[in-house]
Amino acid sequence: MRFSNNTMIELKTSAAPVNKLEAPVSRKHPRQLYMLFFAEMWERFSFYGMKALLLAYMVTQLKFDEPKGYAILGSYAALVYTMPMFGGMMADRFLGYRRSVLFGGILMSIGHLVLAIPEDWSFFYGMAFIICGNGFFKPNISSLVGTLYSNNDPRKDSAFSLFYMGINIGAALGGILCGYVGERINWHYGFGLAGIFMILGLIVFAIGKKSLLEKGLPPDEAYLKKPRFAFVTTEHIIYAATLLVIPVIVLLFHQYEVMDYLMFGLGLAAISYILFVAFQLERGAKFKLLAALVMIVSSTLFWAFYEQNAGSLNLFAMRNVDMHFFGFDLPALSVNNFLPPGWVILLSLVFAWLWPWLSKRGKEPSTPLKFALSFILMGVGFLVFYLACSISKSNGLIPLWAFVAGYFFVICGELCISPIGLSMVTKLAPAKIVALMMGIWFFASAIGEFMAGKIGSLMSVPENVVNDPVQSLPYYANILNKIGLGSIGIGVLLICLVPVIRRWMKDVK
Repeated sequence: MRFSNNTMIELKTSAAPVNKLEAPVSRKHPRQLYMLFFAEMWERFSFYGMKALLLAYMVTQLKFDEPKGYAILGSYAALVYTMPMFGGMMADRFLGYRRSVLFGGILMSIGHLVLAIPEDWSFFYGMAFIICGNGFFKPNISSLVGTLYSNNDPRKDSAFSLFYMGINIGAALGGILCGYVGERINWHYGFGLAGIFMILGLIVFAIGKKSLLEKGLPPDEAYLKKPRFAFVTTEHIIYAATLLVIPVIVLLFHQYEVMDYLMFGLGLAAISYILFVAFQLERGAKFKLLAALVMIVSSTLFWAFYEQNAGSLNLFAMRNVDMHFFGFDLPALSVNNFLPPGWVILLSLVFAWLWPWLSKRGKEPSTPLKFALSFILMGVGFLVFYLACSISKSNGLIPLWAFVAGYFFVICGELCISPIGLSMVTKLAPAKIVALMMGIWFFASAIGEFMAGKIGSLMSVPENVVNDPVQSLPYYANILNKIGLGSIGIGVLLICLVPVIRRWMKDVK
């Protein structure tokens, strides 16, 4: 699971020293934090619980061929990570955080409930509502957490650590419960369960938002409420325009080939613009921005490999992992979608201790070296999957312990890149374009998600062998091996570039 952009901004600013002349702050967190914690936890329950079902539902129930399923999943994930740029902008300029979270939560609740309708049309429309809702909900609830503390409040780091823990607890519970209900009972009940918990999170926020007082209100209430024509206000226009985007997204799902031109075209435009800006800057700032660009571009490949957990590894778990554990037959979707957030919860504690421990001894890796290590660790995880395939050719089922162990290394890789990536952007980008670079960082994740669908489609299994684990195993093993070797290769290349990137970064660690 990943930090949101506002989370990392706040974690960075909290490092400011406390002014000794200021009144001491309470060590207790404000009660509003716990309200936001539970609202976000249940929203992430619904989001990741639903995502756990998507590809398997398309392949087994809608009977999409696997390449089409992967393409649609990649398009969905890409749009989910693109829309927060627009939702965050609307909140900053017009709606404020509270209205944005409420509006986004309503849209996501509608989307989950639409998915629960057992009709063919409901699938794409449900996803479109969730994409638009996530764009307003996700970036702005993290921003609300930041408003509870001043920049020099020593409680802020622990507040965001608690909030991040809520994200992963929700994701783990959603993966287990929705995965089980969808796979073992009824797919639409699984989507419906996600919807129920989304509504629960929305209720928690709606009841508790009054306690926020003036925090998260629109920057200009009068402008927002001023009629533009007849009785239509700016607020109405934003809501209506968002609803008009929904059929456009549905059309993109039906014409998913267009996403190739859209995502890679925008990606090329973003890189070109950063280069244009960089060469307008003085020498030091230019090379810092170029260092950020190298790491941002490399992150797209990391997420392209990592996000196999929501796609190909779901089907791999269903078909080619022995899910028997002490006499219990575990549901594959639940296990696969519990392992990433479960490992994050456990390993976050280890990494929270490890980096300061190394720093005190002058041995903490630099930011570019952490990026390189993230690829190497993830590559080791995929090679564990591949080696397990190599020793399981006789029955086509890899042991569960090997599946768990592979994810251990993958998540170690995630914790070397996800919590520090946005912090890196704030350190290296010129102050006047930090927000733009934050948006581009998340757009890089969107491109990575889209590429993940392309890579996943290479593991498509012909329909006539999907129920034969011995015959389906080689389709996965071949690509898992290539991902592992490719990821380690990228990590080694980045290690070679570390001296150059550090020289560009100058005094930034």
